[in-house]
Amino acid sequence: MFKSNSLEPSEGGPYPGPVTSSGSHVSLDAAPREAWERVRRRLRAEIGEEVYSSWFPRLELDMINGGSVRLSVPTRFLKTWLQQHYVERLTALWREEMGIERVELIVRSAVLRPPGAAAAVRAMTPASSATTTSANVARQSMDSGRSGFAGAPAVGSGSPLDPRLSFSTYRLGASNRLAHAAALKVAEAPAGSGPVFNPLYLHAAVGLGKTHLLQAIAAAGPEHGRSVVYLTAERFMYGFVAALKSQSSLAFKEQLRGIDTLVIDDLQFLQGKSVQQEFCHTLNALMDSGRQVVIAADRPPAELDALEERVRSRLAGGLVVEISPLDDELKHDILAARVAALGQQHPGFTVPTDVLSYIARHCGQNGRDLDGALNRLLAHNQLTSRAITLEMAETAVRDLVRPSEPKRVRVEDILRIVAKHYNVTRADILSQRRTANVVKPRQIAMYLAKMLTLRSLPEIGRRFGGRDHTTVLHAVRKIEGLVGNDRAIADEVEALKRLVNDD
Repeated sequence: MFKSNSLEPSEGGPYPGPVTSSGSHVSLDAAPREAWERVRRRLRAEIGEEVYSSWFPRLELDMINGGSVRLSVPTRFLKTWLQQHYVERLTALWREEMGIERVELIVRSAVLRPPGAAAAVRAMTPASSATTTSANVARQSMDSGRSGFAGAPAVGSGSPLDPRLSFSTYRLGASNRLAHAAALKVAEAPAGSGPVFNPLYLHAAVGLGKTHLLQAIAAAGPEHGRSVVYLTAERFMYGFVAALKSQSSLAFKEQLRGIDTLVIDDLQFLQGKSVQQEFCHTLNALMDSGRQVVIAADRPPAELDALEERVRSRLAGGLVVEISPLDDELKHDILAARVAALGQQHPGFTVPTDVLSYIARHCGQNGRDLDGALNRLLAHNQLTSRAITLEMAETAVRDLVRPSEPKRVRVEDILRIVAKHYNVTRADILSQRRTANVVKPRQIAMYLAKMLTLRSLPEIGRRFGGRDHTTVLHAVRKIEGLVGNDRAIADEVEALKRLVNDD
């Protein structure tokens, strides 16, 4: 406990600091500040650098008054979060250092603190000044809430929404009925209610309606009194990096963590350790405070190898729903809806039922393929004035026709089969180990991923422990060379291909 006579209070009043030329107390002696530094060092050692750097750098010592200490933070969100999670530990540390029994947190006002005064510890002002101070702090807090945190990246407004992507335009089938029902339940939850499924995680291949559902949730939020922000992973990364550069990361945090529902699209593109850490903190803060989180990606959480295990575990703890490939009936329904929309833009444009059935059966497995086929028909119809018939459609979309849909091969299946064949683990293949018994299976798995899936080199690299695309390219070229020159390797690779395709 600190017992210096020079800092004893007078009749229970605050510890006085040095007097300025105007007669006001602006700071304390060095002892309380040294005690504060010891508290910070001990707290950093207890909770770790990562947590400390996320929440505590802008926590400042404001005043010591008898048996209590007042600490200040720049935002209301940070004050609430620290009160809920760390005020008891801060009190215990201050008690051990100076016998302090109470820690109070306030939101400081930049208007009241001149430049260079951040490290100063202010003495308590007379009652009249305190009243003015409280009013100014409250007024500034209200203003900052309206202005959207000046200086912070404008992520609060989210990524742009396509007005066409609503629940009313979403076509239902066996492959997407569960995902639609879960999304609608989340969207229609009234303001103030707890989360429905947290997080709701949708995954599917491209063009199967993930973004449609996510944007429909975002668009429906205001109708039910909920504040919803829709962000692509790219927009989230841009906002966070811009916040770091402008030194407004706390404002960035408060924008996202003060909403009712956060919707993140294309999570598989989230890159960078610091960005992933911030996403993890945001995810935890929102879910711990009872806010809804909705996420979409092109694969289930367990296959997001670029993300840390704790993030994947948290994502998998919610409702995970896969949207399967479209069946012919649903594709026909989607085509009919798209033709109706095109007919409004191009009066007289219609497509016979037999043509729609032909496209549904033969032209791809997702909505983008169907759009491409319809655009072909529209172009032929508008530019040549030819009526749309089955014969004309077969000619127009012949290069889009797939005689038979190949089996969808997943990188996860390749990793599992190759690891079993070479008696190594999946973790070995994804690790940084460079022993011969691991490098060969890893390179063969990369080669098979390039040959048997539609994923790009950068995507394959991310699935193999976050490796660069040049590493994948080197592996592919090396195995190609071995297959051409070594009969034994060629037979091994061919056998593995059959195992993957027959799995």
